[in-house]
Amino acid sequence: MVVEDDQMIRELIVMYLEKEGYDVIEAANGEEAKEKFLLDRPCLIILDLMLPKLSGEEFCKWVKEEGDQDVSIIILSAKTRVEDKLNVFNMGADDYMVKPFEPEELVAHVKAVLRRTGQFCQKLVHKGLCLKPLKGEVWLFNDSLSVTQIEFKILQHMMENPNLIITREDLINHIYPNTDQTILDRTIDAHIKKLRKKIEKDPANPDRILTVRGWGYKFSYV
Repeated sequence: MVVEDDQMIRELIVMYLEKEGYDVIEAANGEEAKEKFLLDRPCLIILDLMLPKLSGEEFCKWVKEEGDQDVSIIILSAKTRVEDKLNVFNMGADDYMVKPFEPEELVAHVKAVLRRTGQFCQKLVHKGLCLKPLKGEVWLFNDSLSVTQIEFKILQHMMENPNLIITREDLINHIYPNTDQTILDRTIDAHIKKLRKKIEKDPANPDRILTVRGWGYKFSYV
């Protein structure tokens, strides 16, 4: 995510990052950055300090207070004092670049930071729903959800196969690969019902886990 209020600078950074194959989202101020962060949970944030509505320092502090320690932050700033740099590093920033800068150099810094931290940022995200396989966590915007191990496995399998029909038999084989017991379809239906109550705005009319009549379910990525 690129958080920069100067549109020309922001668009230039986005252009160079997309050219390198990165998926990029943008925010023009601190408040928009908070909304976009909770919606998309990026692995790395390029953050200007001088932002309207909410400063870069405040946003950086907020991200770390959210408990999302697997997101990396590169600070962009015209401030050159050692005290300013130490302040943001103490807040949890991973890198600091002084404006003006060369876009190619920024891309090199992005690659270097992700080499160090990228393996810790494994997540499946869609519209505010975030599943972290390495941590066994599920978040809905800024709420940590309590899910069972089976619910976690179902959700992970479905999010890894978006928009594909997943049969109840497939879910049974995925969740209980070595069982000798007979697992009924209604057992899967019960797990799906409980999961919907946790991740859907209206469980009776879900827009994430959809029922495909006669087949099974699918996780809708729209």
